[in-house]
Amino acid sequence: MTVFYEDFSKVIARHENELWRVNQEIHSHPELNFEEVHAHNTICDFLESVGYSVTRHAYGLKTSFEAEAGAGGGLITYNAEYDALPGIGHACGHNLIATSSLAAFIATAEAIQKNQIKGRVRLLGTPAEEGGGGKIELLKAGAYRGVDACLMGHPADRLLVGADGLVIVPSMALVGAKVTFHGKNAHAGNAPWLGQNALDAAVAAYTNISMLRQQVPPNQRIHAIISKGGDKPNIIPHLTEIELFMRAEAAADLQDMRQRLIACCEGAATAAGCTVEFSWLPNYKELRCSELIAARFLQHSQSQGLEYKKSITEGSGASTDQGNVSYELPSIHPVFSIDDGDASVGPHHPLFAKSAGTRLAFEASLKYAKVMAATGLDILLDKELREGLWAEYRKKFESQ
Repeated sequence: MTVFYEDFSKVIARHENELWRVNQEIHSHPELNFEEVHAHNTICDFLESVGYSVTRHAYGLKTSFEAEAGAGGGLITYNAEYDALPGIGHACGHNLIATSSLAAFIATAEAIQKNQIKGRVRLLGTPAEEGGGGKIELLKAGAYRGVDACLMGHPADRLLVGADGLVIVPSMALVGAKVTFHGKNAHAGNAPWLGQNALDAAVAAYTNISMLRQQVPPNQRIHAIISKGGDKPNIIPHLTEIELFMRAEAAADLQDMRQRLIACCEGAATAAGCTVEFSWLPNYKELRCSELIAARFLQHSQSQGLEYKKSITEGSGASTDQGNVSYELPSIHPVFSIDDGDASVGPHHPLFAKSAGTRLAFEASLKYAKVMAATGLDILLDKELREGLWAEYRKKFESQ
């Protein structure tokens, strides 16, 4: 295990002002799935300003990008996320994910150049994690072909984590859908019997789903919203929509739940005299973290004076399209802690969005970046480790 902690610190310190600017630009301009134009341009402009060649709009996605440094040897990829949530901005802290991966990329790239290390490091801009499945589209386009390992990290609440971070954090598989009910308009006061009420179908479906929740295993989740309920109270709604997510510990467990959800919606549509159609979102698979990468990461975190827990027995209840990446190649997705003030709230809360924009959170992301860079460089320096990663992957996963 070769370490370059001092070099990493110097490189990141030299770029710290610009990294802070990038972090704040992303945080103060929250953008939704596949619309992260400002974040995409901000990161690409910075990389080009410090001498890196960048492929903008990479792999056919408007807000993806790719930068690479080094030659020959192995290839590692750091994933950068930068999409936000509707209404609550960067309440998942993706500005910090982008910052940590950007800092790790520069630190690794400069170590490769300075020490004439054989190997390549790639920074991949991965849009639309919040339900859009950007990494799934990148996988289809071949963005991870030939990559030996993929690394990234996610911020979490320090009070909930109880340490500087967690190395192995289970996530849940997820399948989502937009369900559209079609009825028939009529005047709600004059002749309501001439209509077929699509809102009745949506409400009945939501009620069916609510009753189903008590009949699913405790390690599964269902949540839904009525995203379109009609146009005006005096018009029988002819079209309504429900958006729903289903989660389970493993992707294989979702099939039965999916069929039960379909039955809930179809039964409601029939009862209301309506029809129903389903538009399925990309399926997010559960994380399959590499134990070998996790062990190296834990060693480096300890060497840098950080307290990381190796793993937890219970999952976070969250899902990520990084799970799909972990199905294809050796991967890791730790969480690093940030302070969110007096309340322990965690992601997807307005207070977490506020905390994600603080200097303290930014500094935590840079500390994480140094550990990730050290782990990534280890993989490039050690051919036997790379071979071991793939042997571990094949033994654990290819037979499943």
